[in-house]
This record gives sequence, structure tokens and C-alpha cells, in this order.
Amino acid sequence: MATEIVEKKKNAAEPSFEGKSKKLNIFLWVLVVIFFTAAAVGNIYFEKRFSLPIRVIGVTVAVLIALGLAAITNQGNKFLTFFKEAKVEARKVVWPNRQEARQTTLIVVAVTVITSLFFWAIDSIIVSVINFLTDLRF
Repeated sequence: MATEIVEKKKNAAEPSFEGKSKKLNIFLWVLVVIFFTAAAVGNIYFEKRFSLPIRVIGVTVAVLIALGLAAITNQGNKFLTFFKEAKVEARKVVWPNRQEARQTTLIVVAVTVITSLFFWAIDSIIVSVINFLTDLRF
């Protein structure tokens, strides 16, 4: 029985990716690094030649191209799949209504205040005992 469950999990655990070759994947990551570097270095290099809005547009375009290239790598495909599945799971969450959220918040605040007062009282007692003991003269 347990082996059947393990086999089902192995077969259905991960969606199959049409993985790109390792060389193509490395090439894409090199391009990603080049575009990110070009965005950073280009912004500094063209600081005196172009105004800020033009440089912002250039950096934005370079970063978007880099992110697009990263998204089509094997790791990018896995990340996008994970992100889509996380969105589906987030839709399944039963969120508390306003009254439940308010009650839970008030409980947390009350417990925090009570705990703080308790530790303040213990601290005061310990300080008083230490002061009493250090003021004793033999």
C-alpha cells in the first residue's frame, strides 16, 4: 500500500518540463547577467549625457529584457510554475471575515499586554531582591 502511494507521488510530483539544453540555458543566463550589468553600468556611464527620464527608460527596458530571458530558462520555467501553483493555493485559503480578524487582533493585543505586565512584575521583583542583597552590609 505504501509503495503504491510513493509511486503515485513520484509520477505526479513534478510537471514535466521540456528542458532546454544545458548550453542554451547557460547562454541565456549569461545574457541575463549582461543585460543587468548593462543596465547598471549604462546608467552610470550615461549620467552626464542623458537626462534621468531617458536613463530610467533605458534601465527599465534592459531589466525587462533580462527578466524575460530569465523566465525562459529552465529555472525560470520552474519558478513561473511554482508561482502559478502558489496563486491557485492562495485562492483556496479561507480568509477570516472582518469580525474574526478584529477579535483575533484584540486577543493578541490582550495577551501581549498581560505577558508584558507579568514580565515587568517579575523583573521588578528580581531588581528589588538584587538591590536588597547588594545593600546588605556584613
